[in-house]
Amino acid sequence: MGKAAVARAFGEIRAALAVLNAEVDGAGAVPFSVADPLAGLADGCLEILAGTREVEAGIAGLKAKAAVGYVESAAAVAGPDVPVRAQEMAVAAEIGCVLALGPRAASSFLVTSHAVTATLPRTLEALQAGAISWSHAVVMADETACLDPAGAAALEAHFLDPDAPDPARGCPVGQLPAHRFKAKARTWRERHQAGSIEQRHAKGVAERRVEFCPDQDGMAWLSAYLPADQALAGWNRLTAAARGMQGPDEPRSMPQLRADTFTDAILTNGTSTGTGNEAGTDQPSSGIRAQVLVTVPVFSLMGQTDEPAMLDGYGPIPPSMARALVASGAGSFYRVLVDPRDGAPLEIGRTSYRVTGAMRAWLRMRDGKCPFPGCSNNSLDNDADHILAWAKGGTTGISNLGQPCPKHHKLRHTTAWKPTPATKNEPPGWTSPSGRHYLSEHQDWEPPGWPSGWPSGFLPEARNKPGERSLLEDALLQHLAV
Repeated sequence: MGKAAVARAFGEIRAALAVLNAEVDGAGAVPFSVADPLAGLADGCLEILAGTREVEAGIAGLKAKAAVGYVESAAAVAGPDVPVRAQEMAVAAEIGCVLALGPRAASSFLVTSHAVTATLPRTLEALQAGAISWSHAVVMADETACLDPAGAAALEAHFLDPDAPDPARGCPVGQLPAHRFKAKARTWRERHQAGSIEQRHAKGVAERRVEFCPDQDGMAWLSAYLPADQALAGWNRLTAAARGMQGPDEPRSMPQLRADTFTDAILTNGTSTGTGNEAGTDQPSSGIRAQVLVTVPVFSLMGQTDEPAMLDGYGPIPPSMARALVASGAGSFYRVLVDPRDGAPLEIGRTSYRVTGAMRAWLRMRDGKCPFPGCSNNSLDNDADHILAWAKGGTTGISNLGQPCPKHHKLRHTTAWKPTPATKNEPPGWTSPSGRHYLSEHQDWEPPGWPSGWPSGFLPEARNKPGERSLLEDALLQHLAV
């Protein structure tokens, strides 16, 4: 036992790595496929990649436990006379040297390791089982850092416990890239975190600013910290303008076109001399004209509750911002009401031979982004694509449509990657050329909270006929005067 057992275990791991390296090099004792060695090797490499991901996750969990074990043991050995801060610096320095990490990276690793091993049992279990990666564990630790134990446990259960009352839908979080998991976890936390999103948003608005940061090679970064609706609308506008400038004689890439359009706007007639506060409020002025999709819980829109709304391409926003966007009547914003009975969006489109604007908006609402695994493209120029081609009998209905970005639309039609069937409320998954099936990321719709004092008998009955409005929708239309 002890050091001898550790050395023996790592020796076995190194021996296993040598075997796997030989297999990747095609030098294994038995080929993956006698009939087709090349295709067999390709499939075998995918198997090795999948296994590597699981083993790396298990190793990451082991590293976290070992780091915390070292911290606790070293503190006990040092005794109570050593100042706490000095002891923390000492152990961080030791672990940084062992893992070849800088001081900040070592401290961050220790903070996450402690959170995972001490307060996030489901995360540690999933990590050790290879179901999530260390990057996912870092996201979980970051997103639960401001929550109380009950809130942290609820966030963990939502994403990692399939038996939770309302588990996350669609692709398991361990199969999402960490940045996509972070977006979903942030959305859940914003919906459920104690404290008003309105108060936190007001603080953010007060801190709005533009920052300049020099970089190398005669370049620099100019960034703005803005309310989400303005920032996202500005980005969409830049994208639309850049897309309109593309053509066979335009050598600039999309990033270059966005940068040039942005530069022209702030250095020429795009600069405003006004204060943006003519109304006497502490809100920046808004000249938004780019298209933005806002999904609003119906009672929040009516002012009965304070639940966050969802801004397409960003995430949760304060209900006051959503109400202002809807009340402004700007054609740039599409209002989507959320049914309080089950959290599903209320229908806004219709089946047609042609994909209408309303149907495109429904696709954006259903999918949230390009449905290809890991893709974050939510730009307005995503393509409406028939899953089963019209020429092969496919219909122009929501259940037969996807909205891949141009890159993945091209991938679908030029390679063996194919989308799988979709439904009215679920985007299509994808099947790779190797035959592996990958689930898409689903929106986590939740039923809005019912306002206190709302008549319990108001809950509408099921519709009797297709297309017939419910009592709830009639009341909402009357309230909104639309």
